[in-house]
Amino acid sequence: MVKPTPKPKAAPRPIHYRVEPASLHAHLFRITLTVPAPAALQRVSLPVWIPGSYLVREFARNLQKLQASQGGHAAPLQQIDKCTWEARCVPGTPLVITCEAYANDPSVRAAWLDSERGFFNGTSLFLRVEGQTDSPAEVQLVASEEMKRWDVATALTAKKINKAGFGTYTAAHYDELADCPVEMGRFWSGEFKAGGVPHRFVVAGAPPTFDGARLLEDTRKICEAEIAFWHGPDALTLRGKPRTPHKSYLFMLNAVDDGYGGLEHRSSTALICNRKDLPRVGVAKQGEGYTTLLGLISHEYFHTWNVKQLRPAEFSPYQYDRENYTALLWFFEGFTSYYDDVLLRRAGLLDDAGYLRLLNKTINQVMQTPGREVQSVAQASFDAWVKYYRQDENTPNATVSYYAKGSLVALCFDLALRDAGHTTLDEVMRELYARCNGGPMTEADFAAVLLQTGGRPFNKEILAWVHGTKDLPLKDMLERHGVAVHEDPSQVAQRLGLRVSEATGIQVKTVLRGGAAERAGFCAGDEWLGVEVAGQGWRIYKLDDLSLYVLTGKEFTALVSRDKRLLRLPLTLPANVTTWRLGVRDAALISQWLAPHA
Repeated sequence: MVKPTPKPKAAPRPIHYRVEPASLHAHLFRITLTVPAPAALQRVSLPVWIPGSYLVREFARNLQKLQASQGGHAAPLQQIDKCTWEARCVPGTPLVITCEAYANDPSVRAAWLDSERGFFNGTSLFLRVEGQTDSPAEVQLVASEEMKRWDVATALTAKKINKAGFGTYTAAHYDELADCPVEMGRFWSGEFKAGGVPHRFVVAGAPPTFDGARLLEDTRKICEAEIAFWHGPDALTLRGKPRTPHKSYLFMLNAVDDGYGGLEHRSSTALICNRKDLPRVGVAKQGEGYTTLLGLISHEYFHTWNVKQLRPAEFSPYQYDRENYTALLWFFEGFTSYYDDVLLRRAGLLDDAGYLRLLNKTINQVMQTPGREVQSVAQASFDAWVKYYRQDENTPNATVSYYAKGSLVALCFDLALRDAGHTTLDEVMRELYARCNGGPMTEADFAAVLLQTGGRPFNKEILAWVHGTKDLPLKDMLERHGVAVHEDPSQVAQRLGLRVSEATGIQVKTVLRGGAAERAGFCAGDEWLGVEVAGQGWRIYKLDDLSLYVLTGKEFTALVSRDKRLLRLPLTLPANVTTWRLGVRDAALISQWLAPHA
């Protein structure tokens, strides 16, 4: 007797999320979560942070009206901690949890909803079903009558959607669900291909003068330069399956009156820029703000490989309910910050002088931060959760940016490798990607690839540049590669060791460690009213006013208001504080470093 072939088991039903507006004017999304096969005690939780932005943001504070039901009847739902709830369930019956999420955060990190636009990250709306985070998920996006003219843009996989993009999307697991933000509203949209991969760019808030064709063309150049960087020039011409880690890519840009930022995702990025920085129709030479926007685009796209694929071992897997510590942000953010501008140059969107201006700004930023002598970039990476994202008046004295100094560490490794004549940092990045299979990595992996490709150990450099606090050997390295380094007198604020606001008089924001202002007794929060020189008092409104009354090297008295009290502080304007100015000394040497063939 032949036994009948057993029928294959039916695939489990996906976890289902329904997202709709509860009230546009109240900035409320309504979310309905359906768990087809809940545990007897089913826990759900909302992430406390979003990958790429290293701060506990407590997204659960925006949830309200959580209710659970099974078979149309209320089910017990108890809150366990700040972001976790537990439902007592009847086995075999789907669990339905409804809630509302307040969405009034204009950044790229959370959620937004009003009568003009909607945007959200999954970490702000989608409860994690504990024990089932590897299960497939569906997202149903529902439009109200007020949203009938809106469109949708997301990197989620479409299952059944209408022409505007509303309908059902799928994700393979919670990590993918959390990593595909959604843009909704009336936005400009354009498309291009790079490396055989379809790319879409959507822009909300663009003015009538916006030159979308220019933005698409320049972004295409950036994408092609970065695909070629990671996969070789033939990746742009080979037919067949793309070699990139993404089958398609989506840029979502929100243009606002005043704002800047970006957040990387596996197949998309969310960006914010000043509206005035968008390219304009009929303007051949765009302003510096547009270059800044292109640098942001370059940075977030580079993250597709460097942090979304190649990533810290500590991020595998993500722990959504607490901080995820790593000492490697100097590599993942810093090296990305190095290459975002280098690749603008290689894409032909900057010339050598333009690149050096950007590098100059970064060098001066680091050199004018006393915290560089206090904290290494490895320490800054680990402390990001409590320092970088929680800046105050003492931040420049206590810490250093793993973005800015990390980019200079990358520069030093690149130029040191080129000096040795064996390889470049480009090759190190590609070999590291191959060694780690585009996945988790450690500092030891970086050191091993440096040894493999660079022909010698670089342990001393790692110890000094990554884990040390002494200044990097930038001047000698840059001069050997054709860059002229000039030292000019600093502006008044830097000479005094101050960071100020001059919108309404001189308001002291930061007193830099070891500076003349600290020695005189200035404090953050002081209002600098005037000066006394040679027995005469003068009112000042800008720091540049000092040049009219004060001689360099001569003592004078600063008149300061602190907590409604008037203070007289003895002060001397130093003469020997300088700032760097980079220029082209040998164009041929610079070309070997920065040109596309490098």
